[in-house]
Amino acid sequence: MAERRATHSGTWYSDSCIIMYLTIAQELSLELTEWLNAVDHDQLSGVRAIIGPHAGYAYSGSSAAYAYKMIDISSISRVFILGPSHKVYSDSISLSSCVKYDTPLGTLWLDLETITALSKTLEFTTMDLKVDEAEHSIELHLPFIAKIFKDKPIKIVPMMVGCLENHKLDKYGKILAPYLDDAANLFVISSDFCHWGNRFSYTYRDSNGPIHESIERLDRKGMEIIERMDMEEFERYLEETQNTICGRFPIQTFLSCIKHLDSRGRKFELKFNHYAQSEKVKAIHQSSVSYASAYFTIT
Repeated sequence: MAERRATHSGTWYSDSCIIMYLTIAQELSLELTEWLNAVDHDQLSGVRAIIGPHAGYAYSGSSAAYAYKMIDISSISRVFILGPSHKVYSDSISLSSCVKYDTPLGTLWLDLETITALSKTLEFTTMDLKVDEAEHSIELHLPFIAKIFKDKPIKIVPMMVGCLENHKLDKYGKILAPYLDDAANLFVISSDFCHWGNRFSYTYRDSNGPIHESIERLDRKGMEIIERMDMEEFERYLEETQNTICGRFPIQTFLSCIKHLDSRGRKFELKFNHYAQSEKVKAIHQSSVSYASAYFTIT
């Protein structure tokens, strides 16, 4: 069985020592600790899912910490990671063929029993190792997961989410909803928000004011719809604005899972607690990527 290397270490996040007496793992761990400690929020019981970015840590690491800081790890033994596909086209959700994922902070073992059970539905495809290692949307969450669960054994279920039609979103929502409903599971939804600029072929602007403010209004409108957990309205928003949210299909899959949960006698809350942009765009030749973090609770 295959082992996935930390292929984006050293480029998208740290693996070389700045301070010579620190090991690679210590340097990355200190960086994550600094970001997590900077978040002025306490852990919440009942957190079943988070939404967080997957850009290089220099840009999005501090934003991702806002999602991870909310997690109470005490009841969690399994982590599902849903990330979009940036390198290959797919119209399904693909499961990893590996037994473990390496990170600078240690090994994360895959839950082969759960992966086998999902495979038996015949609705999932399998990533080959080359595709798995080329994709960054899942890997960028692994050091955070290894960090917050450092003293607790867990298993992970990585999923690369392709471009899904509505009937497939509904089907995957039904399959995955029981897992989201289990307090032993955490779902990590990997997504950046607006990719703005000529290099992204997207220069939406709603007024003559500062461009970065227009981008933020666009993103926050989408975030408000996600908070309402309204799948249909989120799809309409994407169609109307064409906002370049790269993790739209992981987010839509997650919203489909929520739709298939039994809400009787329970409260569902989906709340964004952080928003940032890689650059405050003021001129048309500039570009930026937006990062938002959120958490979902069942109480």
